[in-house]
Amino acid sequence: MMNMKGIWTKQTLINLLLGQFLSLLITATGFLSSELARKGINAPTSQSFLNYVLLALFYGVLMIYRQEGIKAKWYFYVLLGIVDVEANFLVVKAYQYTSLTSVMLLDCWAIPCVLLFTWFFLKTKYRPRKLVGVAICIAGLVLVIFSDVHAADRSSGSNPIKGDIIVIAGATLYAVSNVSEEFFVKSADMVELMAFLGLFGAIVSGCQIGILERNELRSIHWSAGAALPFVGFSLAMFLFYSFVPVLLKRSGATMLNLALLTSDMWAVVIRIFVYHQKVDWIYFVAFAAVAVGLLVYSGRDKVDKNVADEGIVRSKRFDEETGLDNSARKDAIESSRTEENRQSFGAETEPGIQFQGR
Repeated sequence: MMNMKGIWTKQTLINLLLGQFLSLLITATGFLSSELARKGINAPTSQSFLNYVLLALFYGVLMIYRQEGIKAKWYFYVLLGIVDVEANFLVVKAYQYTSLTSVMLLDCWAIPCVLLFTWFFLKTKYRPRKLVGVAICIAGLVLVIFSDVHAADRSSGSNPIKGDIIVIAGATLYAVSNVSEEFFVKSADMVELMAFLGLFGAIVSGCQIGILERNELRSIHWSAGAALPFVGFSLAMFLFYSFVPVLLKRSGATMLNLALLTSDMWAVVIRIFVYHQKVDWIYFVAFAAVAVGLLVYSGRDKVDKNVADEGIVRSKRFDEETGLDNSARKDAIESSRTEENRQSFGAETEPGIQFQGR
């Protein structure tokens, strides 16, 4: 049984508020993308370009001010920039074909993809409970596609099935990007990551705009109704990119996943009250399935009663995500120190152990 003592702390409330702030930012980007698509503006790469420029300028200045060396190879950031740009391109492109609600729900496909990639590449081990949660999430995603196939009202998109497929492809790339960013944040530096992601993201998206969207940009009548959603989307994306690492450092990916889940609820609210569209009842069943699945997946494991320090609890949860066994690592450290003491009596041991990304 889960111990409720100490859950409603100041830190927990701050994390919840920060999570809802991020959830509203994601909902805002979806709403603004949907508005641009309704106006006939189809320039998904251009929407993300300003965000990358802002990231490069803001965090680039911080890097120059700190005068620290680069901790990761630059070409890894190039690959990350390409993946991130194309992920944003596909998800934004999907708004031309399917509804806001479908995009927000199907974007949760990144959850099982992250599980698969971390298991295959990072050798992360997951307990059966997490696998059950992922299965429930996938069931909810299937319901969304089923709803789009059999929906009587097609006004929500010109080609819902095509849009659903595009979203799933974009969510898969988001999973690749998120796993890579997690690795860089732990092995390199957040400021460095954001600076180079912005730099190479701007370069890649700029080239793609010149190839695919230059005619579209020329044909746009740049009124306030067209420019404001562009700027608003970029600002929301910049804030989202900037605050996600903060929440990850404070409480981990599980809190982030739970917080972003509510963006689906906000999307349904927008569709009902802003667009005055009728929402298929299957959406609510799908939302409930995804909610239950993410709760099961993100639920906290039972912690030993002897473990009282909250920092140790967070360390145990972190080790499960990274595939490290906390007790085994502790035994290895104690064994290593004992062996050193035997070989060099009276010598000082090192004050700590530094882990480096492979």
